[in-house]
Amino acid sequence: MSTDPFHLAFPVDDLKAAEGFYAGLLQCAVGRRSDAWIDFDFFGHQITAHLSPDDCREAATNPVDGDRVPVRHFGVVLGWAAWEALARRFDDAGVAFLLDPHVRFEGQAGEQGTFFVRDPAGNVLEFKTFRDRARLFDPGAGDDHA
Repeated sequence: MSTDPFHLAFPVDDLKAAEGFYAGLLQCAVGRRSDAWIDFDFFGHQITAHLSPDDCREAATNPVDGDRVPVRHFGVVLGWAAWEALARRFDDAGVAFLLDPHVRFEGQAGEQGTFFVRDPAGNVLEFKTFRDRARLFDPGAGDDHA
């Protein structure tokens, strides 16, 4: 598994609201910035919110384990305790969950906790955790036949 950080650029319609969500609620450090974009340290990875209101749109969904999961989303895999703490932080802040925190593929090799939220621009983020993190890239983990 690579330890190199990834970079993701995504559209927002309000940089101040994006900063409140990512730097405030998620506690991501702010990096470089301009009047048109802001870099954030997203759990050790570089994400850049670009001011581009016309590109903010509703994500299509696909069925996954009985849920309608937004196709266009990004997120991070956390340890179980950190995942639970972040879910509580969102709940305490009154952030509406797009998909409530729950365990998916329970009792299977890929058992995982997951929840989805939207940032102020409508971008969907998934936060997940695995009972056995070694199963993160296991092609049979989460398969109904596993």
